[in-house]
Amino acid sequence: MIAVITAVAGRRLHLARQEEWLARYPSGRRTRRVVVAMDDAPIATPSDPRATVLRVPADGRALPLAEARNAGAEAAIAAGAELLVFLDVDCLPRPGLLDAYDAAARRRPDALLTGSVAYLPEGVDYTRPETFEAVGTVHGFRPRPEPGILEPAAHELFWSLSFACTPETWRRIGGFDEGYLGYGGEDTDFGFAARAAGVDLLFAGGAEADHQHHPVSDPPVEHLDDILRNTGRFTAKWGAVPMRGWLDAFAELGLVTHDPTTDRYAATPPTAQTPAAPPTRPHPRTDAA
Repeated sequence: MIAVITAVAGRRLHLARQEEWLARYPSGRRTRRVVVAMDDAPIATPSDPRATVLRVPADGRALPLAEARNAGAEAAIAAGAELLVFLDVDCLPRPGLLDAYDAAARRRPDALLTGSVAYLPEGVDYTRPETFEAVGTVHGFRPRPEPGILEPAAHELFWSLSFACTPETWRRIGGFDEGYLGYGGEDTDFGFAARAAGVDLLFAGGAEADHQHHPVSDPPVEHLDDILRNTGRFTAKWGAVPMRGWLDAFAELGLVTHDPTTDRYAATPPTAQTPAAPPTRPHPRTDAA
C-alpha cells in the first residue's frame, strides 16, 4: 500500500485541487490518504473515504511542519503502508507520479527518492493540466531524469515538496527534527540526516508534480524570525549555514547582520534596520544549504 501524506494549514483551495488530482491520477496499487491539519478546521478527503485525518496543534507556536510530517508518517506506517509519499499541499501530482515512486522504491528501497516539481505561473488555467508542461518553471540546478531513470544527487538538493521512501528508510533517517518550527531549514536538515545515515538521494524520473501558484515575498521577510532561529539550530547541528541566499538578501535589506569571522547571522535591531520591502512574486524555493 502507498500512503500519500500531506500537511496543511489553510490553503483549502490548493488542498481541494490536490484531492481532485489524486482522484484523477490514481496509482495502480492500493493507496491510503493521510492528511495532517496544523490547527486547521475539519478536512474532507474525497480522494479516499478511508483517509486518516490528524490534527497537530500549533498552540501559538510557528507552524510545526516537522511534527506534522512525522505524525503523518507514523499514522501511515501503523495503517500498513509499504511506501510513504509526501506531497506539499501546493503540489499537484502528474499522471504516473505515484507509480514512478513505487517503481523506484522497488528498485532502491534503501534510498530517499524525490521528483521534479514545476512552478506554475499566476493565471494558469487549472482546467487544462495538459498545458502545465509548457508554462511551468523547473529548477535549472535540480535533476529532471527521464521516466524510469534514477539519478543520484547531492543531499543539499533535497526538498520536501515531493519525496518518497519506504518505512525502513524513514526509520533509518529518523524522521524530521521537530526542533525546527515554522518556515525553512527542516527539509535541508532531513537531507543531511539522510546523508549521515548513509541513505542515497535519488531523483526519480517520471515522479513529477506541478506547484500551484501563490504569491510569496522574495526574500520571505515575513518568516525572518523562523529562518534565523532554524539557521541557528542547523548550524549548531551540522556546522554549515543553510538558506544562505535568503540570509544574504536579508542582509542587503538591512534586516540582518553577518559576521564574516564567525559566519553568523543575527537580526539587526529594529532602530537600525533599513526600511525596504522585497518584491512579491512567485519564485522557486532557495533554502538549500
